[in-house]
Amino acid sequence: MFNKNIKYFTTGEFAKICKVNKQTLIYYDQIGLLSPVFKDDKGYRYYSIAQYDLFSVIELLKTLGMSLKDIQNYLAEQSPETFLALMRQQQEIVARKRKELELIESMIKVKIDSFELAANINFDKITIERYPETTFYLSSNIENATEEQFVTAVADFIDELDRSQLDTGYPIGGMTRREQVLASNYTNYSHLYMEQPSPREGHPYFKAIAGNCLVGYHIGTTETLSKTYERLFKIMEEQGYELGQYVYEEYIYDAIVKEREEEYVTKIMMEIENVSD
Repeated sequence: MFNKNIKYFTTGEFAKICKVNKQTLIYYDQIGLLSPVFKDDKGYRYYSIAQYDLFSVIELLKTLGMSLKDIQNYLAEQSPETFLALMRQQQEIVARKRKELELIESMIKVKIDSFELAANINFDKITIERYPETTFYLSSNIENATEEQFVTAVADFIDELDRSQLDTGYPIGGMTRREQVLASNYTNYSHLYMEQPSPREGHPYFKAIAGNCLVGYHIGTTETLSKTYERLFKIMEEQGYELGQYVYEEYIYDAIVKEREEEYVTKIMMEIENVSD
């Protein structure tokens, strides 16, 4: 019943307070989600300031992905107990989403750092660099895999990265055993890998490198990869090194930034040891 001592708001006024258009409030009224306190003889809707809190909760739940139908179901059985349970449930959802966003933010930072570093690299230069021990998450063994087995292994690897939240934003690389590289089977990878700067318990990891690497860059498709390896082996021999246990390849520039495969850039890291050792 109308109380002249209480300030009521028209649909337009209440919409302004809620920062929505009038049609939103009219729709909420039509579906029984948020009805005005009363309607006068002319059908004009009037709202009270007390209803703003309800509107805020509805918008909050919508933001969290709750459908209007589910919100209606809650309102049909609303009570202090059900509201508390609902808020606790939504709190868990927010915490999970926050963790997901933190992972995404970390991945974006890795991408930014990687591309900023790549912008200052001379891809024609071959260097010897000291690498610390690095943790990789590996795919299943794909050495000598058939095309079908390779496709399955890649799909399973990517699926596991996603399911276990192991996608760190670093490029997916391929590691090749010494024996295959010496036999010129440069792309007969033993495993795919992704770097894990903060490895979590409960997953099998591989500790890689921890030593000197001969680092070079291949521009182009895999068909011309042998030419880059020939250059690397020549430098290795001149510097008095021999090939170590593994070689690692990962894209620096791929389809993300280059339209043509001939422009792709692959980083090649070859574990090396002194011949005298």
